[in-house]
Amino acid sequence: MEWNAETLQYLSQCFLHTLSPQPEPRRRAESSLSEAADRPNYGLAVLRLVAEPSVDEQIRQAAAVNFKNHLKARWVPSNDPNAGSTFSPILDPEKDQIKALIVSLMLSSTPRIQSQLSEALAVIGKHDFPKSWPTLLPELISSLQKAAQSSDYASINGILGTANSIFKKFRYQYKTNDLLLDLKYCLDNFAAPLLEIFLKTASLIDSTAAAPGGGSPATLRPLFESQRLCCRIFFSLNFQELPEFFEDHMREWMGEFRKYLTTNYPSLESSSDGLALVDELRAAVCENISLYMEKNEEEFQGYLNEFASAVWSLLTNVSQSSSRDKLAVTAMKFLTTVSTSVHHTLFATEGVLPQICQSIVIPNVRLRDEDEELFEMNYIEFIRRDMEGSDLDTRRRIACELLKGIATNYKKQVIDIVSVQIQNLLSSFAANPSANWKDKDCAIYLVVSLATKKAGGTSVSTDLVDVQSFFLSVIVPELQSQDVNGFPMLKAGSLKFFTMFRGLIQKPVAFQLFPDLIRFLGAESNVVHSYAASCIEKLLLVKDEGGKARYTSADITPVVPVLMNNLFNALKFPESEENQYIMKCILRVLAVADISSEIAGPCIVGLTSILNEVCKNPKNPIFNHYLFESVAILVRRACERDTSLISAFEASLFPSLQTILANDVTEFLPYAFQLLAQLVELNKPPISPSYMQIFVLLLSPDSWRRSSNVPALVRLLQAFLQKAPHEINQEGRLNQVLGIFNMLVSSGSTDEQGFYVLNTVIENLEYGVISPYMGNIWNVLFMRLQNNRTVKFQKSLVIFMSLFLVKHGAQNLVDTMNAVQANIFLVILEQFWIPNLKLITGAIELKLTAVASTRLICESPVLLDAAAARVWGKMLDSIVTLLSRPEQDRVEEEPEMPDIAENVGYTATFVKLYNAGKKEDDPLTDVKDPKQFLVASLTKLSAVTPGRYPQIINENLEPANQTALLQLCTTYNCQIV
Repeated sequence: MEWNAETLQYLSQCFLHTLSPQPEPRRRAESSLSEAADRPNYGLAVLRLVAEPSVDEQIRQAAAVNFKNHLKARWVPSNDPNAGSTFSPILDPEKDQIKALIVSLMLSSTPRIQSQLSEALAVIGKHDFPKSWPTLLPELISSLQKAAQSSDYASINGILGTANSIFKKFRYQYKTNDLLLDLKYCLDNFAAPLLEIFLKTASLIDSTAAAPGGGSPATLRPLFESQRLCCRIFFSLNFQELPEFFEDHMREWMGEFRKYLTTNYPSLESSSDGLALVDELRAAVCENISLYMEKNEEEFQGYLNEFASAVWSLLTNVSQSSSRDKLAVTAMKFLTTVSTSVHHTLFATEGVLPQICQSIVIPNVRLRDEDEELFEMNYIEFIRRDMEGSDLDTRRRIACELLKGIATNYKKQVIDIVSVQIQNLLSSFAANPSANWKDKDCAIYLVVSLATKKAGGTSVSTDLVDVQSFFLSVIVPELQSQDVNGFPMLKAGSLKFFTMFRGLIQKPVAFQLFPDLIRFLGAESNVVHSYAASCIEKLLLVKDEGGKARYTSADITPVVPVLMNNLFNALKFPESEENQYIMKCILRVLAVADISSEIAGPCIVGLTSILNEVCKNPKNPIFNHYLFESVAILVRRACERDTSLISAFEASLFPSLQTILANDVTEFLPYAFQLLAQLVELNKPPISPSYMQIFVLLLSPDSWRRSSNVPALVRLLQAFLQKAPHEINQEGRLNQVLGIFNMLVSSGSTDEQGFYVLNTVIENLEYGVISPYMGNIWNVLFMRLQNNRTVKFQKSLVIFMSLFLVKHGAQNLVDTMNAVQANIFLVILEQFWIPNLKLITGAIELKLTAVASTRLICESPVLLDAAAARVWGKMLDSIVTLLSRPEQDRVEEEPEMPDIAENVGYTATFVKLYNAGKKEDDPLTDVKDPKQFLVASLTKLSAVTPGRYPQIINENLEPANQTALLQLCTTYNCQIV
């Protein structure tokens, strides 16, 4: 694209039309630009348009945004096959010209355009800086020095903003030699100019603020922005380790940092945006001193006392306004870091702890208007922060983290002070409950947040209060309140306390409150009915010593009808139609209670009506998963108890499942296939025609195109193979099933699923039915072995051959394999079976392969032949390794590389339904112990030709395995003669 008057006119018109409120001209313009973007020098032409002062500012800004996005897509185009359409890259000569122009253009632009060009520059810098763009840093430094001479803060902040963007990589990238070399280059060139501009700006702030009236806000604003950017660059350049230059000049940096924490700037702070700017600088300073506290404690300790008192006094004066949250949080994080360090003695001074508790912790733990608003307007976000601990950057959580930090060294003092505070808050509530309910909320929050959790477990404890008496005196009155809608935040806090300390609250006390918990499911507040559901669900998981469930089906079954009714009604509240906490509670109740037909009927009706609704627009994957698990557990537990319910369940579920299949509801197909498999397995042959229709659909290759459906389809196919073996052998269906096996086994990502199909065929069909197909099956497997032999495939092959042997005999195994190619059996045995046998894992698989291998060496003429003595010995060696060594000593995990190309485009993922899982079938129920089976078979075999086998064992088994075999013989009182 040549740069001339026509190009300028053409691009200007296009960008003008992209701003049009009319969709048609806007679409045309966007399409023209998208076409033009493929032409060489397009990016350069747009950049020149941005720099053209005669063009309207709005058009130039639209062009700047387009230029930035053009660079994002094409500077280094994505080679990710899942990224959709790929763009033609910008060529090197155009890149060089862009890099030559962009810095000077950015600096001479208006603020809005400057910010877009600064982002564009950061895009280039991410890939090219410093190695492919050695001129960038010198150009930025020289421009910075020029701008500093004339105090041109628009340019200074543009340069610092750009430097901040390109140096960010030093914060987050893994420490490598290359990264450290890049960092050294930046430090050698930029550390001194950064300090120079920082000190110059500091002096300007001092002189401006000293003027009458505290100086002009318009003058101070760019200066504070400049210092904030310098602080962020400081953070990036110091993140990996303490650079020598910064250590040498620590006094200058720290002096200014302290000043910003202790000085007020009334002329700027009198407006909300001015205060926000000063607070942002203070927050950046707090992050810098926290970084030094964490990483350079020794060098920083001389400044620690003055910073600790500066931050402390700053915190006592920071208002509760949400606009000051970031400053409050970063400041408290700094004090928390100090409290857990060797310098914690700062907190030991008389009067410090009570003051921190009263003036910092309690004010920040109290509920604010913003919290109440979030509670009412966005319950999902409130719960995410409050219950699920994603509130790490909220004042409430950080204030409690500060107390926990101090308690690591001053536990008794913290407990004493906070216990008194809790009692004071509760007394204040008791004096006037309706006016002072937030005091009680604050007390409950402190107890819950300061509780200590045992690592890896669910048990919690607290030294602040006696849990039992606190529960009875403070929590129970809230839970027994007849008005489920009064003071909802207090109710939510009480339910959260009950949930958290559920293990410590004795069963008679907790059990008495079950009816109250069920009542709270009817509360209008989304948070309250969610917390009530969560509390019931978690109580049903409590285990006593020895792992026995505390609450059994006998406890819960009497209340199930009213409990289920309230749970389903709670899903009718606005915004709780897909409430995952309620659905998880439904799932848990169905897992624990006795499911009689009186309970099962309303439940299946309720669940299918929800299912029909969510099919229209699946939104919440967690809710949907619990929904399908609930259906699966209901079907499993109700039908185990009463098989007559199967037909009623089919009548309810079939229309919903058919809707999912007919409308191709992608997200739900894997679930639908798993539920169908579950229903097929519950049926007694012959299978009804409606299932056979689904079976026809299952055999069509189209159904298998989506990888996310494959495991569920295999599960359904296995169910049909088990329940309808005769139907499989009609109308060419077995041929279709083996076609599916062939397709699955040929690909590395689905070969295991292919073996599941094949193993089910071998297990459920007579040998006479499958023998005509065996030549073809071996051909497919040997071809895959030749082309792509992964460890996973070889292990699956050993399991398949073992299953074939135990089902249809060693002779049929040897003959069908050798029919494909003469003597191939011994080749496969030696090259694949023997080396991979010791890698088998899983109790059923281990027994199957060990017994099959034992039968092979004890019954197969091929291996009993004297010429095969060495192979016989190696096979026994592998069997003994499998049976005598622990899994971690014989199996090395091989990370399988997924074949990305097979999953191009968006795919819904397969999620296994735990409650619709397939029961593991043991094909060798008659053999209890594979070790005993081995030595008993060897004893019997050796008795036929005494003296032959001890010699073979001596020559071919590793010494450790000879010892292990001898020990097995002793254990089972057998002898190999």
